Amino acid sequence: MAAGCNKMQSAAVLLEYDDERTGTIEAIAMDNNIDLTPVCSDCAALCCVVFAFDKSESFAIDKAAGEVCPNLDCQMECRVFQDRESLGFRGCITYNCYGAGQRVTQEVFRGKSWRTEPSLKRRMGEALSVLRRIHEQLSLLSMASQMALDSRERVSLEKLEHRLRPVSHWTEEELSNFPIDLVTRDVAKFLLGLRRLVESRTNLRN
Repeated sequence: MAAGCNKMQSAAVLLEYDDERTGTIEAIAMDNNIDLTPVCSDCAALCCVVFAFDKSESFAIDKAAGEVCPNLDCQMECRVFQDRESLGFRGCITYNCYGAGQRVTQEVFRGKSWRTEPSLKRRMGEALSVLRRIHEQLSLLSMASQMALDSRERVSLEKLEHRLRPVSHWTEEELSNFPIDLVTRDVAKFLLGLRRLVESRTNLRN
C-alpha cells in the first residue's frame, strides 16, 4: 500500500476511535444536510458493475472492472442478497458507497442507467469512483466536527468541506476535473493534526 494510503487509513482510524459518542457516520452527515446513507433502490447497481474483485475470502469469484456481476438479475437486484456471506460475498456486505451510488445515478446522470444505455457504463463508473471518495472524505470530516476543535481547526474543517461540495450539484465534467487525490491528502493531513484530541481522551480514560 502506498504511503498516502497508509496516511489516510491512519486518519480514519484516529477518528473512528473517537466516535463512540456521536453515533454512525451517516447520522452525523445527515445532521449537516449531507446524505451519506446508501439507498440501493435509487442506484443503477453501480457497485455490482464498476469495480473489479479477485476470488478471495471476501469474494467467491473473480470479476473484472465493468463486468456485470453474475448475481445481478435483470431487475437490478442481487439474486443472492440474503445469502451473500454464506456464499462467499462478504465484501459486498462490507462495501459502503457513502451514498455516492444513488447520487451518481439520480443527480449526475438524471436517472439514466447503463442497463438501457450500455455506453454509460464506463462514464458512470468513473463518476462513482470520484464521488465515493468525496463522500468518504465528508464522512471523516463529519466525525471530526464532533470533536473539541479550536477556532483555527474549525475554520480549516469548513474550508475542506467547502472544497468537497459543489455550489449546486455535481456534473460529470466537474467530477472528472475534481482534484480528488490532492483534497484527500489535505483531509488526511488535517485529521492527523487532531491526534492530540484522541490522546487526551485516552489519558482521561486511563
